[in-house]
Amino acid sequence: MGYGSSRSFSGCGFLRFALIILVVFLALPAMSNGAPLLKVGVLEEPKSLNIWLASDAWSSRVLSEIYQPLFTREPSKLALVPWLAEKDPVYDPANLSYTIYLREAKWSDGTPFTSSDVAFTARLVKEFRVPRFLSNWSFVKEIATPDPRTVIFYLEEPMATFLTRTLTTPIVQEKQWKPIVEYARKKEKSLAALLNQKVDYPVGTGPFRLKEWRQGAYIFLETNPNFFGTGKRIAGRDLGPFIGGIVFKNYGTSDAAILDLKKGSIDIFWWGLQAGYVDDLQKDKNIRIITNEKSGLYYMGFNLRKAPFNDKALRKSVATLIDKDFIVDRILQGFGVKMDTVVPPANRLWCCTEVEKYCEGLNKEQRIKKAFGILSEAGYKWDEPPVDGSGKVVKGKGIRLPDGTPMAAFTILTPPADYDPQRAMVGTMVQEWLREIGMPASAKPMAFGSLTEQVKGRRDFDAFVLGYGKLSLDPDYVRNFFVSANDKPQGWNMSGYNNKEFDRVAEQSVKEMDLEKRRELVMQMQRMVVDDLPYIPLYNPMLLEAVRTDRFTGWVSMVEGVGNTWSFCELKPR
Repeated sequence: MGYGSSRSFSGCGFLRFALIILVVFLALPAMSNGAPLLKVGVLEEPKSLNIWLASDAWSSRVLSEIYQPLFTREPSKLALVPWLAEKDPVYDPANLSYTIYLREAKWSDGTPFTSSDVAFTARLVKEFRVPRFLSNWSFVKEIATPDPRTVIFYLEEPMATFLTRTLTTPIVQEKQWKPIVEYARKKEKSLAALLNQKVDYPVGTGPFRLKEWRQGAYIFLETNPNFFGTGKRIAGRDLGPFIGGIVFKNYGTSDAAILDLKKGSIDIFWWGLQAGYVDDLQKDKNIRIITNEKSGLYYMGFNLRKAPFNDKALRKSVATLIDKDFIVDRILQGFGVKMDTVVPPANRLWCCTEVEKYCEGLNKEQRIKKAFGILSEAGYKWDEPPVDGSGKVVKGKGIRLPDGTPMAAFTILTPPADYDPQRAMVGTMVQEWLREIGMPASAKPMAFGSLTEQVKGRRDFDAFVLGYGKLSLDPDYVRNFFVSANDKPQGWNMSGYNNKEFDRVAEQSVKEMDLEKRRELVMQMQRMVVDDLPYIPLYNPMLLEAVRTDRFTGWVSMVEGVGNTWSFCELKPR
C-alpha cells in the first residue's frame, strides 16, 4: 500500500516539475535588441551578487560578465593583456611604482569609468580587509590619480603578484559603492555590514548587465550597450557581443540540464561532464563535446614530520611504484593528463618539463625492481624481499626500516567515492601497488571536511590523496604550498616540508619583478619539490563540456573551458 502511494505521489511530483519547467521556458525571453539569446544551463543560482561576498562558482560566473579587471588573460598563450587598461603598465623601479593608463570606458549606467573608481576599489579592499582580495592589495602603499584616465600604484616592496593578481581584481563603481561603504563604516562590524549588503543590480563595465533575476528559475543578462570592447580588436580578437544576452537557467542536477541540452532548450551546459555522459551526447549531430585542460593538481601528499615518510628514499620508492598511465587510462578513462610537477602542463609559461619522471616508461615488474633498489640502497630489508635471488619479482613481506624495526601500518586518506570516485579509486590502487613491495598500506575514505581538518588542522596523518581543481595561473601557490613558514595548523604547507634553500628561492621569486628571472626561480622551485617529493603530482583531469552547434558558432577554448568572456564576446548566431 505504501509503495503504491509513493509511486502515485512521485508521478504527480514529476508532472508538477515538468509543468514548472514548461512555464519557465515560456517565460524566458528569446531575443534582446533583435539578437538571439544564449541559453546556459547551470546547476545552481548565485549565492549573492555582492562581489565582495560572492565566492561560489555560480556567483562568480554571473559576476564575471558584469565586473571587469584592468588586465585579463588571453586564450591562446594565457598572457596578461590590457582590458580596462589601455596598454601595458609602466614600471618605475626607482619609485617602486606602476602607472596604468585606462581605456575610455563607461559603466553600464552610462557614467564614465575613471581612475577614481580604480582607487576607490583598492582603498575599499584595504580599509575593510576584504578576505578574498586583501593579500593582493596589502603591499600597495599609495594610489595616485593625476587625471581621470591615469592611476599610479606605489608599492611598499617589490611584489611579482601585483601584475598577475592585483591588476586582475574586478573594479567596482565608486558611485554605487560609496554610500554602502559610508553605511558600513558606522557599524561595529563594518566588514560584515559590507559583505552582507544586498546588491540587486550591480553596475559594471562588462559585456553584459543584469536585466532580470527570477529566483529559483533563471537570470537574464542583456548585452551592455556601453561595453568598451564592442567593435574593438583586443588581443587580436574582434569583440561583440553579437548576441542579445545570456539566460542562465538553473537546473539543480546534471541529468535535467543534459536532457534539455539534447532537446535544444539550452545551448551549453556550463559544468564539467562526467565521462559517462559522453557517448550518448556524441550521437547527436548538433552537440559537440569540447575538451580543455584545467588548471588543476591532483596529488599524493606525505607527512614529512614523522617516520616513515620523513625519509626521501621511501617517498621516491612510492613515486616509482605508482602507475600514472593506469590512473589516466583506466580511472580517468583517458580524460586526463599525467603530471610530473606541481604546475599543470596547461600552464605552459610556468610548468617545468625538465624534472625527473620516476615511473615513466616502466612496466609493473620494472617499477617494483627499481623501487626495491632505491629502498635496499637506503638500508631497508625484508623478511621476504619482493625480488628474489634469481631476480624474479615475488610478493614482498615484512619490510623493515633502516634501523631494523618493522614498518608500522600506515593509512592513505582519500575523499569518499560519492564525493570524488576518481580520488577514492586512486587511493585504493596506490594501496595495492605499495602492498606488492610489502608496505603495510591501507586506503581510508573520509568525509571531505573531516579529511582536510585531519590533514590541515590537526596534522595527524600519514599520507593522503587530494587535489586542487582550479589553481591560479600565477605560480605563487608553489611557494605557499611548500615554504616552511606555512607549516602550521591550517597553513598551506600541509606536508611539513622544510628546506632552507627552497625558502630562499621561494621568497626571492615573489619579489622578482623581471619575468624571465622569476620564471627561472619558479622552475628551480619545481625541480626541488620533484626531487624531495613532499607531494607526488599524479594527474589533471580534462574538462569536458557539451555545447550545441545549431544556433551559435565561435566558442573560444582556453584553460578552464569555453565558458569564458572571450566566448561570450565572440559567439555569433548561425
